[in-house]
Amino acid sequence: MGLSDTVAAFRTTRWTTVLEAAQPDSLQGNDAFAQLYQDYWPPLYAYVRQRGFPAAEAEDLTQDFFVALLEKERLSHLKREGGRFRSFLLTALKNHLANEWDRTRAARRGGGIRPLSLDEAEAEAAYQLASDSLPPERLFERQWALTVIALARQDLEAEQNSARKGDFYRLIGPQLWGDPSARPYAEVAEAAGMSVGALKVAVHRLRHRFGELLREQVARTVDDPSEVQAELRHLIAMAGQDPECPP
Repeated sequence: MGLSDTVAAFRTTRWTTVLEAAQPDSLQGNDAFAQLYQDYWPPLYAYVRQRGFPAAEAEDLTQDFFVALLEKERLSHLKREGGRFRSFLLTALKNHLANEWDRTRAARRGGGIRPLSLDEAEAEAAYQLASDSLPPERLFERQWALTVIALARQDLEAEQNSARKGDFYRLIGPQLWGDPSARPYAEVAEAAGMSVGALKVAVHRLRHRFGELLREQVARTVDDPSEVQAELRHLIAMAGQDPECPP
């Protein structure tokens, strides 16, 4: 089974457009896969660390895993696990840890592909904050949920900045995300030059928009639109009561 056959097997999914584009000699594909890497490395790094690998080795493993997905011989053995991208990636990573590390640790591969960077300090800080004593799979699921939520929040902030409402968005952020240390609505409304009622309406609208953006993020990671709601419930359950999560 070659690269073209592997890509064809995933063609029906929303998230496989990245895999389809990510062919070894395609600059567009490399850029798309680099974006995928930047978006989704935190839960994968956390899983590797929770398996007992030291930070530097976990960084190498996570980077090597993504590079391996771009190589024909690596893609050929990957199997789709259900219709969820998170399950596909976790299964693929387990295969990589079990079968590929001995082949890759001597020298970093690349085949002309632009090296992918990972902020080790950021990755390790996120891992230390969330690791607790969770099993690796559970930690991966939790970090995946937080990653998808963070991507939706980034989308919302980008929209507000684009609409020249970034300052207002940052002003009401504590109210928007249910921060227990948030100032009273009356104080924030005064600072924003609006009534308390208008402020509450604005917060409600932004929360609604965030929900739409979160659903869009989730839809990119599942095979069938009918799976979105179940996946969304799963993410909320995995994120739990983390203070960085919206209410």
